[in-house]
Amino acid sequence: MANDSFRFRLIINLMVFFAILILGMFAFSQVENWSLIDAFYYVIVTIATVGYGDIHPITTIGKVLTVLLIITGVGTFLGVIANSTEIMLSRRENSIRLKKLNMVMGTFFSEVGTNLIRMFVELDPKADEIRQEMIINENWTPKDFRKMSENIKRFQYNIELSITQLVLVKEFLLKERDFLLRVLENPVLMEHESFTDLLRAVFHLTEELAYRQDLNQLPESDQNHIKGDMVRVYNFLVQEWIVYMEYLKINYPYLFSLAMRINPFNREASPIVK
Repeated sequence: MANDSFRFRLIINLMVFFAILILGMFAFSQVENWSLIDAFYYVIVTIATVGYGDIHPITTIGKVLTVLLIITGVGTFLGVIANSTEIMLSRRENSIRLKKLNMVMGTFFSEVGTNLIRMFVELDPKADEIRQEMIINENWTPKDFRKMSENIKRFQYNIELSITQLVLVKEFLLKERDFLLRVLENPVLMEHESFTDLLRAVFHLTEELAYRQDLNQLPESDQNHIKGDMVRVYNFLVQEWIVYMEYLKINYPYLFSLAMRINPFNREASPIVK
């Protein structure tokens, strides 16, 4: 939002600046009988407060125009410089925040996300429909990632609830509960709404399972409720995993190499380099 505000002000200042520049050029060329190059030179050195004095107006109208040029042009020129600087600083700050956010995402997938996807894939009877498509390699381009992201949005996520697997999911999430809470408290998450939604969904599923002491005694209605929570997490996880894989591919090839070798969709995944 801040960048948009700076950009809007910069555009307005630039429009006013160029309007003053063009009008000043033609006005001084007519009033002082200067060439357009001389008039352009005079307007620029005046607005920029350089004022060499080698060219100066002689007529009364020219002097009045100079006063108006100083009043309107200097402020506009400084506005252009100030907003340009703000945009560059804001971009640098955004870049730093983005790096911090992706560090948080990387930690999440290392500790929780990748293992959780692997668990859900095992519970999904339709997972074989997308397994091959989700095996990423080093030749993928941004176009390939976009295509996969669009295709996966049409995939019907499903979970066949297995009490044995559900117990494993519960034990895993409870073990990682403190970690999830610390990640949720990280202020950089405000920069990434979809990843925040994923964390909230995972933490909600963790709480739901934590409150149920005996998973073997769940009625069918409650099983369906838990299943809905798991499908929500499954959906969010896969979408964010694709985004994170593309980020690693572009920025950290060595991390991407490991991520490919432990791909949760690949039954033959192994960290061993072959």
